[in-house]
Amino acid sequence: MSTAIAIIGAGLGGLTLARVLHVHGIAATVYEAEASATARTQGGMLDIHDYNGQLALKDAGLFDAFEKLIHVGGQASRVLDQRGDVLFDESDDGTGGRPEVRRGDLRRMLIDALPQGAIRWGHKLAAASPLGDGRHTLTFEDGTTATADLLVGADGAWSKVRPLLSAARPEYIGRVFIETYLFNCDVHHRPSAEAVGSGSLFALAPEKGIFAHREPDGVLHTYVSLSKSRDWISSIDPARPKQMLERVADEFAGWAPALTALITDGETDPVFRPIHALPDGHRWKRVAGVTLVGDAAHLMAPSGEGANLAMYDGAELAKAIAASPADLETALAAYEKALFPRSASAAAESADLLEVCFGAEAPHSLVDMFASHEDDE
Repeated sequence: MSTAIAIIGAGLGGLTLARVLHVHGIAATVYEAEASATARTQGGMLDIHDYNGQLALKDAGLFDAFEKLIHVGGQASRVLDQRGDVLFDESDDGTGGRPEVRRGDLRRMLIDALPQGAIRWGHKLAAASPLGDGRHTLTFEDGTTATADLLVGADGAWSKVRPLLSAARPEYIGRVFIETYLFNCDVHHRPSAEAVGSGSLFALAPEKGIFAHREPDGVLHTYVSLSKSRDWISSIDPARPKQMLERVADEFAGWAPALTALITDGETDPVFRPIHALPDGHRWKRVAGVTLVGDAAHLMAPSGEGANLAMYDGAELAKAIAASPADLETALAAYEKALFPRSASAAAESADLLEVCFGAEAPHSLVDMFASHEDDE
């Protein structure tokens, strides 16, 4: 196939798309703004689900390699109240269908599975301009250009490709996540390590919560979630990280020390992540030669589905192209016909999960949800 396929963004969705195309003998070029695969850290743990993310990895021919990356025991979950009392505790027996892996390990596996030169590092897209007949000229910030017969935006929340299809922009939903890490936890942070257990911790109350993952090598990754205005976020001074953590911890005054220590004992500068989302049911009319995958298509609040959906999107698009290699418009139409209802359903579930985690009945609403899932198994 001689069609020039350009994928913007070397995240999990773009890489999965490129890999599944490669499995089908179809070449593609991934353009990535970062200078190299190691230009920045890649976040924490991901739970990869058996009904979407794992299916994509099977389509990519990488499932066996994926299984070698699994953090054994990482599927364990527990819910605590403000006093630190355990309300729900589920161990990891290996049958949960959502094993945990490090995002960076998963991304490296996908990168290594692509042909040499398939990723053009240091290529940050500045603009994409239609040429007619579905072709586009790509202009990068370093002044170089390329021409694409098919352009795929896998470039996340602030996609430069999305405006070719849609005027929608992500909007702040009024919630911020704050991240920090604790190291050598079983020695230096034992009470917090014991509270977290071997997998994921959910300590919740209406409008706020403390989440934590135990990662390999004795690492605790803390995610604090607060319902706050933009003005509150901008009032935090990033030049004073310890004071930042203390101010966040003040929101949990009176909570169990083992929980608040997940914040105050943070050993990395806290990262504030205001949560944005695209409109519910985001979709677009068919535009020749261009489409989207992952957050570029359906950015939503964190629900554990983002990475899974991105990989699944990438795999499904690749299979649609492979099924109609001589008729890209038929392939894109088929892909988007399935994408839109899938995305809308996931966005609705994300909104429901926010209510479960931070609504008036938290944390008991989350306990009930977990218990109902156990009953269904």
